[in-house]
Amino acid sequence: MAGWIDANGNPRPGRIVRDLFIGAVFVTTLVMAGCPKYNVWQQGLAGQAELKRAEQNRQIAIQEAKAVQEGAVFRAQAEIERAKGVAEANRIVADSLKDHEEYLRYLSIQAYHDIANSPNSATIIYVPTEAGIPVTEAKRLK
Repeated sequence: MAGWIDANGNPRPGRIVRDLFIGAVFVTTLVMAGCPKYNVWQQGLAGQAELKRAEQNRQIAIQEAKAVQEGAVFRAQAEIERAKGVAEANRIVADSLKDHEEYLRYLSIQAYHDIANSPNSATIIYVPTEAGIPVTEAKRLK
C-alpha cells in the first residue's frame, strides 16, 4: 500500500489503476490457461454421468424383463391350475352320467324340443338311429 500513497499521504491514482490493470491481466491469464483443462474435466464428468445413466437404464430394462417373465410364469401356472379344475369337473360329470342312459336320452329329447320350438323354424334336426348313424335328408335336398 505504500506505493499507492505519496510522501504527503495523498493517493496516487495512476499507480492504483496500473496495479489493478496488471492484476486483472494476471487473473485473466490464469483463467484463460485453465479453460481448456476445465473443459476437459467437465466433458469427463459429463461422460461419466452419461455412462451411469446408461447403466441405470439397462438395469431398469433388465428388471422390467424379469417382471414380465415372472408374470408369464404365474399366468402359465394359473392356466394349468384352471385346466386341472376343468378336467376334474369334466371327470365328475362323466362319472355321474355313467349308467344313466335314460337321463341322457331325456336331455337329448328336451334339447330337440327346445330347438323345434325356437323362433327359427327352418332348423333341421338329425336324430340318430339305433346304430348311432344320423338320418340324412339327402333325397329331400336334391
